[in-house]
Amino acid sequence: MTLALVGGTHRTVPLALRERLAFSAEQAAEALARFRDRFPGREGVLLSTCNRVEFYAAGENAAAAPPPEQLVSFLAECRGIDAAALGPLLAREHDDAVVRHLFGVAAGLDSMVLGEPQILAQVKQAWAIAQDSQTSGPLTAGLFQAALRTAKRVASETALGRERVSIPSVAVADFASGVFERFDDKRVLLVGAGKMAAETLRYLREAGTRDVVIVNRTAARADDLAARVDARPAAFERLDRELVAADLVVSTTGASNHVVPLELFVRVEPLREGRPLVVLDLAVPRDFDPRIGERPGVWLYCIDDLAAACEANRKSRQREMPRALAIVDEEARRFMGDMHHRTTAPVIEQLRAGWTETGEAELDRLFRRLPHLAEADREEIRQAFDRYAAKMLHPPLASLRSESHSGPPHGLLDALKRLFNLQD
Repeated sequence: MTLALVGGTHRTVPLALRERLAFSAEQAAEALARFRDRFPGREGVLLSTCNRVEFYAAGENAAAAPPPEQLVSFLAECRGIDAAALGPLLAREHDDAVVRHLFGVAAGLDSMVLGEPQILAQVKQAWAIAQDSQTSGPLTAGLFQAALRTAKRVASETALGRERVSIPSVAVADFASGVFERFDDKRVLLVGAGKMAAETLRYLREAGTRDVVIVNRTAARADDLAARVDARPAAFERLDRELVAADLVVSTTGASNHVVPLELFVRVEPLREGRPLVVLDLAVPRDFDPRIGERPGVWLYCIDDLAAACEANRKSRQREMPRALAIVDEEARRFMGDMHHRTTAPVIEQLRAGWTETGEAELDRLFRRLPHLAEADREEIRQAFDRYAAKMLHPPLASLRSESHSGPPHGLLDALKRLFNLQD
């Protein structure tokens, strides 16, 4: 069995080239069909995300995995890129290094955001496309199944993915959720219509938010975002009235002065009738006068509050890395042991077949000399022969299994072939 990997990530391939190298699902299927024709008998899986493009190849015996340089040329050809320019930017791995790399990728250990869970779905999709394209076989099936198992262990046995590390996710999960138990009955007001607002709203939607109003100085931008996220736009001049109705405000404008000065809030405060208000002020400079946070019933968080929580969460994730890496190493050794043991199957089959053939011949000769034996006695003798053969075969088979966990058992296999006169 041989495994090979070539690929690049956001760390090694510039964005402009990574954009050219990326594959859509349809393009990946086309590339795998080309791989199947170019390298018959080999297995291949293409993983393409916004931050990485990696090709995993596998083969055994005469149909070994293609050499890395051939895989580099293949990827370059598929995307119309000069192989000489692409080659130096792509990593190359083989055999057990491929296993450890994929297991770490699936567990989120190689992601831009440590422990992010989206990569696991992308790994599953890559394998599914390979299955549909008929380039996945027993080797890659075992490899990717083991990778998914490893990712689940890391997720369940460590706290690596439990801490939020982005400003919007922390804002919702750590701060807003600390005040409100539910969001499906809360009105959310977005002040600003940029990327940060949309990203924060995505987390709020996942938390159950339904009622969303967007105000922005440029009405067209509010209209556009509202149409994309199923929200209601409102005129910026209505900001004071929207503050009265809101339960949670996310403010992300680029204004140079406070959008909500203290005087404005004091004016609308009596109309709120004491209802709690959470304000996530993600703007720099701040949109809300910080003194508003001292008003009763107001929880005001600024970007520094959220950034500090993100940094604490990052450090918490880093502390989980040794345990996560230990799981990856344990699962990689387990997989490679299983794969090495798989290579012993032909020798084991020959050993068992040889003992069975010899045993059957001896039993036949014995029963001819003892024709008076009852069928029950014959069956008892057959079972005794089977138990004897199993006990005699157990030591060499157990040695093969043990040796496989340390690496390919080539020496022991050669010795068994010579001792028992087995053929390749």
